[in-house]
Amino acid sequence: MALLSPLATEIAIPACALVGIVFSLVQWLLVSRVKLTPEPRAPSSSSPGSNNNKNGYGEYLIEEEDGVNDHSVVAKCAEIQSAISEGATSFLFTEYQYVGVFMVAFAVLIFLFLGSVESFSTQSQPCTYDPSKLCKPALATAVFSTVSFLLGGFTSVVSGFLGMKIATYANARTTLEARKGVGKAFITAFRSGAVMGFLLAANGLLVLYIAINLFKLYYGDDWEGLFEAITGYGLGGSSMALFGRVGGGIYTKAADVGADLVGKVERNIPEDDPRNPAVIADNVGDNVGDIAGMGSDLFGSYAESSCAALVVASISSFGIDHDFTAMCYPLLISSMGILVCLITTLFATDFFEIKVVEEIEPALKKQLIISTILMTVGIAIVSWIALPSSFTIYNFGSQKVVKNWQLFLCVGVGLWAGLIIGFVTEYYTSNAYSPVQDVADSCRTGAATNVIFGLALGYKSVIIPIFAIAISIFVSFSFAAMYGIAVAALGMLSTIATGLAIDAYGPISDNAGGIAEMAGMSHRIRERTDALDAAGNTTAAIGKGFAIGSAALVSLALFGAFVSRAAISTVDVLTPKVFIGLIVGAMLPYWFSAMTMKSVGSAALKMVEEVRRQFNTIPGLMEGLAKPDYATCVKISTDASLKEMIPPGALVMLTPLIVGIFFGVETLSGVLAGSLVSGVQIAISASNTGGAWDNAKKYIEAGASEHARTLGPKGSEPHKAAVIGDTIGDPLKDTSGPSLNILIKLMAVESLVFAPFFATHGGLLFKIF
Repeated sequence: MALLSPLATEIAIPACALVGIVFSLVQWLLVSRVKLTPEPRAPSSSSPGSNNNKNGYGEYLIEEEDGVNDHSVVAKCAEIQSAISEGATSFLFTEYQYVGVFMVAFAVLIFLFLGSVESFSTQSQPCTYDPSKLCKPALATAVFSTVSFLLGGFTSVVSGFLGMKIATYANARTTLEARKGVGKAFITAFRSGAVMGFLLAANGLLVLYIAINLFKLYYGDDWEGLFEAITGYGLGGSSMALFGRVGGGIYTKAADVGADLVGKVERNIPEDDPRNPAVIADNVGDNVGDIAGMGSDLFGSYAESSCAALVVASISSFGIDHDFTAMCYPLLISSMGILVCLITTLFATDFFEIKVVEEIEPALKKQLIISTILMTVGIAIVSWIALPSSFTIYNFGSQKVVKNWQLFLCVGVGLWAGLIIGFVTEYYTSNAYSPVQDVADSCRTGAATNVIFGLALGYKSVIIPIFAIAISIFVSFSFAAMYGIAVAALGMLSTIATGLAIDAYGPISDNAGGIAEMAGMSHRIRERTDALDAAGNTTAAIGKGFAIGSAALVSLALFGAFVSRAAISTVDVLTPKVFIGLIVGAMLPYWFSAMTMKSVGSAALKMVEEVRRQFNTIPGLMEGLAKPDYATCVKISTDASLKEMIPPGALVMLTPLIVGIFFGVETLSGVLAGSLVSGVQIAISASNTGGAWDNAKKYIEAGASEHARTLGPKGSEPHKAAVIGDTIGDPLKDTSGPSLNILIKLMAVESLVFAPFFATHGGLLFKIF
């Protein structure tokens, strides 16, 4: 038996989740201390004796030297912030109405399909894995899967929405803090990111844990049925994430591309210039796509890897012997992750002060390293106290004996693979290293060479992450079969709170820079927010790397659970049924990317026309005498994204259903394998290509090195070539790339939820012929 008693487990998991929620509220309170109303300044505070010199700066404000009126700047910031917040809130509400209709319809589908497995009978059935015992009827699984699906969807929506609210709350506060120094601004942005990270990690854990305990009241000893019903939670989380990611991605990039092409390339005005009509839509987009979308996405991965691990465990010795503590091993890892990330966050906000711009990126990288090292220790502790020294894991029809240290290695290998993927991504997308500098250099000869170099960089950046994923798959599968892969994915996601904090930090700093520009703050403040933003760009790429790497492991684990559940003993590539599935599955990511790219393109086209129209027809707009019509641009983005998110969403949601019903489980297993294998590659290369183009442009704009100054300044020919590259990369890195990892996971988890139906009623076409 494990050292941790079931009672201690019952207390520990919700306790850790509550600690996470409390911590995020504390961080939020600290952020809210920055006031968005101008304060009367007491003269004593500027006397040299009372200077608070903790930040390498006194507390005086830059504005006071430049003689800019403080009140008007603060009021302007507050005004812009409320415009961004309103835009984001109204878009998300509209999106959630559409998605709500889909949720209800799909919930009905789940109930009908799963209930029809045993034609809606309420009799207890012999268990799938142990026919000598009686299990709850399929109708119960149908009801509870539907409930957990709705729970997962709801939690996912709440996670995304809260993240967006916090980000729009913090962006102007970051701008105002930048007047006091880069360190203050960094802490404000990072704290706000942490609020989102901890809320999401804790909520995901808490809701899943409560659901398991409530379902247990009905299921009693039938753990196999219980955890099969819980898989709906992952499906709900990811299906929301798909619409959030695709809809948000189309929104943000339509605005971004429109604003850049007309503003920077045609009119030669700086980024985020208030004269640009698309500028509010662009800043709203950062919150809707990068924050709300990313939040739902990582929540989905987290819910699914937990579900995959629980399903496999329920048919292993943990479930058969009803060892509750060992059964909750995946949840205990996540609980430990919250505590580890809490300590890690304090390193960035309290233990070390950032004084100069150069310290920002290293501080964010240290977050990843510290959390990984601490988490390794944390996993060792959890594996030692929560697992029996030896147990068996279900492995395609047989039970495999596993030791507790082997599971520790499985989780550890996933955790470190995540770190490696993060650093490789950083190497290929940060302008501190040669790959991006080479891309920037290729802009000398125009946009075409920039595009060639950028594409090559993206393809090349796939190599090491794939090896990292391959090694972690091999190690974890050799040790603990499919359960090993599921916990490896959980290992990669165990530091999700820190990962999300770093990730949400990017869009917050990006918005802060935009607000500084629009409020007409001094040039030096813009430099500080730009430095925060450039670091944020790289960390956003790291976050995407994590999301893609974990998606690959999660969907493989779900694939394994699906194969066990659908009672397929082997998936043989040489049978035509499976091979046609493979080749069609490998095509799906391309079809999906084509849809999302074209949606961004057509929405951007409308946006460009609208921005041009305003510049041409509103008198005094370029001179800054008239205000542009921001609302029309926001409306274009909103309408386009809501209309365009439906076809790609339908493609992902309907494929497993159509294949399963008409071609059966063997072909479906081929489709899942094919889409996993090709989707990961496209996702990594798309994200990194886009990130590299973006940072190559920033490298030229910042002009920090001798080399960069030979390519600049803004408005030079190389800079224009770089802007074109960045514009092409926008839909790659923020729409297609990140949505692909949801495609991979979602198809796998959907197949798993519907597996009983496909196994009994699927493959109609092969039955006819």
